[in-house]
Amino acid sequence: MSIQSMTNTDTRDLAATQDQIAALSDTGCELVRVSVFDEVAADNVRALVDASPLPLVADIHFDHKLAILAAEGGISKLRINPGNLKNAQAVRQVVAAAKAHRIPIRVGVNSGSIPKEIRARDQGVTARGLVDSALGHIHLLEQEGFSDIVVSMKSSDVRLTVEAYRLASRTFDYPLHLGVTEAGLPGQGTVKSAIGIGALLLDGIGDTVRVSLTGSPIPEVKAARDILRAIGLRGGIEVISCPTCGRTRVDVEALAKAVEARTQHIQADLKVAVMGCPVNGPGEALDADIALCGGNGNSALYLRGVFVKKVSGDPEEELMHFIEEYLAKRKENG
Repeated sequence: MSIQSMTNTDTRDLAATQDQIAALSDTGCELVRVSVFDEVAADNVRALVDASPLPLVADIHFDHKLAILAAEGGISKLRINPGNLKNAQAVRQVVAAAKAHRIPIRVGVNSGSIPKEIRARDQGVTARGLVDSALGHIHLLEQEGFSDIVVSMKSSDVRLTVEAYRLASRTFDYPLHLGVTEAGLPGQGTVKSAIGIGALLLDGIGDTVRVSLTGSPIPEVKAARDILRAIGLRGGIEVISCPTCGRTRVDVEALAKAVEARTQHIQADLKVAVMGCPVNGPGEALDADIALCGGNGNSALYLRGVFVKKVSGDPEEELMHFIEEYLAKRKENG
C-alpha cells in the first residue's frame, strides 16, 4: 500500500516543484504526481525525476505528445484517460511509449468526467456509471495490447465513491488507486477521506491512496498515514488519549501532541496512552504498550497494564525517556 500526493506548484517552476517533492518525501509520501500541462512542464520532467527521492507520476490531459515526452523524461507512471485523446493513433503512440519505458498508465475517472451518454442513461452520476466510464478507457488500452493499468474512480460523495470501488473490485482485477476527490479543507476533508478510504481498505480493496485536501499537500500525507495506521496497515507509534473531563489532572492535549510530534519518525509498532486521571485511565489503557495516567502531583506509568512507577517530574520527559528505554531494550532483545 503506497501513499500518494500531488504537487500544487507550477511545474514550470522547477525549483519550487523540486522543493515541494522533497518536502513530501520528508513527510512520508511514497509517490508524487505532477501536472504536465505544456511543453515547458514536460521538459522539466527529466530534471524533476533526476532530483526526486520518490517515483513521479505525470498528470496528462488531452495532449498525447506531453505523455510521450514525460515517458521519455523518465516518469514512473502516466495518469491519462485514453478516451480524452484525439484519436486511436494518439492512444497507440502513448501505449507504445509506455511499453518502451515499462511504465504503467493510471486511468483516472471522476464524477465530472463521465461521458454524457452514460450520465443520460443513469439519469445522473452513479457507481455503475463511474465503473463503465473507466471500462471504456481500459478497453482502449487493452485493444492496443496494454494491461499495465491502474484505475481510480473518485467522487466528492463518500458513499458513491465507496460503491464505485466495491463494484470495480468485482468487475476487473486491475490495481485500484483510492481517494475521495475534492474532499475539501483539512478537517471535513480529512474525515470524508478517512471514511471512504478506510471503508474500502477494511474490505481489502485498494493498492495506493491519496487524501485530497485543499491547500498544501503536506497534510495529505499525514492524514493518509494516520488512516493506514488506524486500520493496522502501517507501523509506527500510535498515541491514544482520553477526551478529558473534570477529573483530569495533567494537560492531556499538550502531552499527547508533544509525544506524537516527538515519535512520528519512529517506525516501531507501539501504542502509547496518555490518560488524564487515575480513575478510568489504567483500565482504558490496558491494551496500550505504555500508558501514563495523570494524578494529583504525581502521575503513574504502566507497561502493558501493569503499574511500573510514579512520575513526579515533567511527565513529557519521563514518558519519552520510558518509551526510548523500552524500545532500546526491545531492539536489544530482538
